[in-house]
Amino acid sequence: MKKLKNFGIALGIFGCLFKLMSWQGATLLLTIGLSSLGVYYLIRIFEKDPQ
Repeated sequence: MKKLKNFGIALGIFGCLFKLMSWQGATLLLTIGLSSLGVYYLIRIFEKDPQ
C-alpha cells in the first residue's frame, strides 16, 4: 500500500514539473499520479484495520 502512495506522489510531482516546463506527457503523468493517490485513499477509508 505504501508503494502505491509513493508512486502516486512521485508521478504527481513529475507531472507538475513537466507542466511547468511545458513538456509533453504532463497531463498523462498528473492523471495517473493523482488517480493512484485517489485509489490509495479510497482503500484506506474502507480498510477495517486503519494504521
